[in-house]
Amino acid sequence: MARIAKFSFVSLKQFNEAFSEDATNIYNNLKLPKRATKSSAGYDFYSPYDFTLKPGETIKIPTGIRCQMESNYVLLILPRSSLGFKYRLSLDNTVGVIDADYYNALNEGHIFIKMTNNSNKELTVKQGEGFAQGIFLQYGITIDDDTNEERIGGFGSTNKQV
Repeated sequence: MARIAKFSFVSLKQFNEAFSEDATNIYNNLKLPKRATKSSAGYDFYSPYDFTLKPGETIKIPTGIRCQMESNYVLLILPRSSLGFKYRLSLDNTVGVIDADYYNALNEGHIFIKMTNNSNKELTVKQGEGFAQGIFLQYGITIDDDTNEERIGGFGSTNKQV
């Protein structure tokens, strides 16, 4: 099995920018994504803090995680299957697409996950519990592709100075 990526933490300074107060205690308890079994395709992303979502509520979670990967790979972020099944939990962008060059973005490639509880049941996730998963996929490009632009900013900012 090819090893094509590595998860790491963003800096404390970058993580704190996602909060209105000092989040050092949260940062110190972050866990890197990990597969549950040797045959799991998905790397579980763990909640940095406790949260509860009532039916119809949305949350944006700063994971504190970044990912360095080979240039012909992408990291797809999805809800954990069990939460999608039990709570109709969905990502607000349906599937998160983390490009390889996001790692070098001005925000250090900080992965945020925004989700909505589409069920009629309240969902509670404790700090350290898995709530999303990331799957690496290799991709190809067209023969006549001549793109040579490089990422400047962070999320949603390809080719923009942010």
